[in-house]
Amino acid sequence: MQVLDTKESWSRVVKGEVLVIGNFDGFHLGHQSLLSRARQMADQKGVGLCIMTFDPHPVAILKPERSPGMLTPLDLKLHLLEKSGVDWVVVVRDSFELLNLAPEHFVDRFLMGQLKPCAIVEGPNFTFGFGRSGNIDILKVMGKERGVDVEVIEPMRLNIRSRGEVMVSSSLIRQLLENGFVADAAKCLGRVYKLIGRTIKGRGIGTELGFPTANIESVRQVIPAEGVYAGYVTVGDSIVDVYGQRDTLPAAISIGRAKTFMSDHPQLLEAHILSENVGALYDKWMAFEFVEYIRPQKRFETVDKLKEQIGADCKAIAEILKSK
Repeated sequence: MQVLDTKESWSRVVKGEVLVIGNFDGFHLGHQSLLSRARQMADQKGVGLCIMTFDPHPVAILKPERSPGMLTPLDLKLHLLEKSGVDWVVVVRDSFELLNLAPEHFVDRFLMGQLKPCAIVEGPNFTFGFGRSGNIDILKVMGKERGVDVEVIEPMRLNIRSRGEVMVSSSLIRQLLENGFVADAAKCLGRVYKLIGRTIKGRGIGTELGFPTANIESVRQVIPAEGVYAGYVTVGDSIVDVYGQRDTLPAAISIGRAKTFMSDHPQLLEAHILSENVGALYDKWMAFEFVEYIRPQKRFETVDKLKEQIGADCKAIAEILKSK
């Protein structure tokens, strides 16, 4: 897969490919369905598959105060796109000018002038151009006039425990995570949610309690609701190692503040690994993988009661992970 992340490099895309445009944050089941159809179409036509995506999210450029939280950093998104059989990725980094083009100028100056696709595959809610004034119906008309097939793929719908039937979307997944519904988020994603960061030195309290933890620095991604979770961790020497790492370690993951020991403390992201001989973890890259919400954070009257609860959490989490 070739990644083109400068305006000067976009012209290197082979003309006549199948094109899909989107932010693809989360790369959820809806995105995967869209790309699966686009890949199928590209194979039928004997051409490649080109993805146009944005970094940062277009809303961060146009209305920074409303910028949504990130589910998948660009490196992880590219890793997932490559696994899906994408040939080209055009990364739009400074999208202000592009997003403010009139719809017809976006199509003629950019799509036809730069990429010249033979076909475009999008969802029914696709918008483009100034003020999002272009929609999928306008794109279909413009495509027909310019000899470009435009195919529309319906959104993915499924049933989740917390809400019943839903349409899968990045905004839904953000809401699920922010409310602690990590199992439902995983169902929409088609995989567990990964929270990725560099390991840092913690306070040492976990070790004193007999439950040492690995801590990661605060990250730019959406952080699930405060609480205790059953999950896994993956460890690597680089962020890329973590993306491709298949070896996982069972863990009790905690997100929250140390309420038992102090009243005002920054949010902590830490995991107690339920395996022995895990090796050195400091100054590594680590991903927390969230499987199931266990309980909310709370303040304990004594350290002994905290230790008792942690022990019970670890036992329950080990059983949950074993069952899955």
